[in-house]
Amino acid sequence: MEELSPAAFVARRARGDDLTLLDVREPWELAIARVDGALHIPMAEIPGRSAELDPAKPVVVMCHSGIRSARVGHYLESRGFAVLNLAGGIDAWSQVIDSTVRRY
Repeated sequence: MEELSPAAFVARRARGDDLTLLDVREPWELAIARVDGALHIPMAEIPGRSAELDPAKPVVVMCHSGIRSARVGHYLESRGFAVLNLAGGIDAWSQVIDSTVRRY
C-alpha cells in the first residue's frame, strides 16, 4: 500500500482530488485531536461499517502514527478499495500541517 504524506494529501485535496480521509482512531483520541472533514470509524468497527465508504473514491486511512491505519488499509485493499496510508498519522499532521492539532 502506498503512503501519502500529510503535505501530499493537502496538495491533492487543493488540486481537487476527491479523497475520503478515514480516521480509525478511538473516540477518546478524536476528543483530543481531529482533522476536520475526516470520516471517523474506529478500527474495530471497520468490518461492519465499510459500506459507509464509497468504493469509487480513494480512501486515505489515518490513525495516530500510521500503524493501525496500515492494518485497516490492507483490510480495505483486500475488499477492493483503493487505499493510501497517511504517513505518520495525526501526529505528523500536527507537526507538518496544523500545529493547533494537539499531540498526544
